[in-house]
Amino acid sequence: MKSFLCAFRGLVVLFSTQRNARIHLIFLVLTGACGIIFGISLAEWSLIFVASGVVLAAEAFNTALELLADVVHPGQHPMVGWAKDVAAGAVLITAIAAVGIGLMIFIPKLADLPWL
Repeated sequence: MKSFLCAFRGLVVLFSTQRNARIHLIFLVLTGACGIIFGISLAEWSLIFVASGVVLAAEAFNTALELLADVVHPGQHPMVGWAKDVAAGAVLITAIAAVGIGLMIFIPKLADLPWL
């Protein structure tokens, strides 16, 4: 039970301190609403859940690395900066992949709308 409490505290820290994590969460909610509106399949829901989970996990790892790096080396250091940049790049990679999945799922559904 204590492990779950620590994990939930970590999520509170993540979403209360990281603007980008909140932005990812907003897009997750909007994607879920679109999934409901368009009645996406179970396979499509699975892709959305996996992609969303990977993006949020990458954001959490990025935040953890940044927090730890700031404690270990509070001043400016090129290698610490590079580590932070690489972690941020990992989040970007996952977000781009998630957008690609979303486009592959929702563009055909938008194209099928009678008013387009």
